[in-house]
This record gives sequence, structure tokens and C-alpha cells, in this order.
Amino acid sequence: MSAKDAFHEVVKTALQRDCWLITHDPYPLQAGTFDLAIDLGAEKVIAAEREGLKIAVEIKSFLGPSKISEFYGALGQFIAYRAALSIQDPKRVLYLNTIAKIRV
Repeated sequence: MSAKDAFHEVVKTALQRDCWLITHDPYPLQAGTFDLAIDLGAEKVIAAEREGLKIAVEIKSFLGPSKISEFYGALGQFIAYRAALSIQDPKRVLYLNTIAKIRV
């Protein structure tokens, strides 16, 4: 199990305050023989819909010295997760939540 991102709880709390039900923390994902995990799974029931919306959120904070390297790593991870999610849970939408430290 990988370590949680520095802003994991902040993002989770923000989703809950926006009336999302956190269903998975983390969301387990299978990609062939690989066991993966997206940071959060959540759903929101909408009165007009029976099933509601289902999302998965991968959280990344680019706090290291090379923002571009971290970006490409996160992008590759996102693409792999999206491919696996399209097979395992095709109705769930994947989001990449990014937070970068900017020097002024």
C-alpha cells in the first residue's frame, strides 16, 4: 500500500462537504496481474437519477523539486488507472486532483 498524498484528507473532506459519499479509501483496482489503488472512490445520489454519479479521485501534490517529472508520473498513472477502470467499473469517472506549490 502506498503512502497517502499530503492533501488526501483535505480533498476527502472537500468531497464530503460537497455531499459526496466516500465509498472507498482507497479504491482497489485490478489491471491484469497488478493490484492498483486509486486514492478515493465516491458517489453522489441525484434525485432525478436512480444510480447517481460515481467517481474515483487520484490525488497528487507536486511538492518536489521537479514539477514536470511529477506531472509526467501522475499522467502515466492516470492513463493506466483510466484504462483499468474502464474495464472494472466503466460508469465511474476518474479525476486527477493536483496541487502544486508555486514560488512567488
